[in-house]
Amino acid sequence: MASLCVQDLAVVRGDRTIISGLGFAVEPGEVLHLQGRNGAGKTSLLEVLCGLRQPEAGRILGQPEADQRHWLGHKNGLNPLLTPMENLEFWAGLNGLPAHGLGEALNKVGLNLRVQRNCGSLSTGQRRRAAMARLLVAPRPWWFLDEPLSGLDVDGLAIFGRLLTAHVSAGGAVVVTSHQPLPGDITGLRSLRLER
Repeated sequence: MASLCVQDLAVVRGDRTIISGLGFAVEPGEVLHLQGRNGAGKTSLLEVLCGLRQPEAGRILGQPEADQRHWLGHKNGLNPLLTPMENLEFWAGLNGLPAHGLGEALNKVGLNLRVQRNCGSLSTGQRRRAAMARLLVAPRPWWFLDEPLSGLDVDGLAIFGRLLTAHVSAGGAVVVTSHQPLPGDITGLRSLRLER
């Protein structure tokens, strides 16, 4: 797994340059915590790093291919009429993945008792956990996470902290936006503050 290296990056949103001249690297086993005020460009930068948006200028070396990265946006990407299990089955099918291990993934995010309820009837935090379960279904070395802590309670935060720690301990890398500190004692944690 190669490092991700950003060189002299510029990002435009609409007709405004929101990031310019940015450079940094993320190595395997690291978590880069993107911080900054609303509108500073955290989500736009994350989208560029993940390949969902093109930069205005600069280079990204070692950008992971689609099958090497997970994207978890601030929207959960769940069908509210389906249960968490049915959502996972649908996602696995779209990605050509076997359906085994889905129950275990839900178990690890604390949803084992709620797999028969549709996602529209779950709380905000439970829906977030259901979305997080996708990270466990297909092991991919790069995680790009946009405000993953949103709506999580104390137990949900602890679960997220364990997932993050296990991922980087196994040599994975994470780029994450969050307005609050990341939970747990995470090895390899660095912060990058975006200013406008």
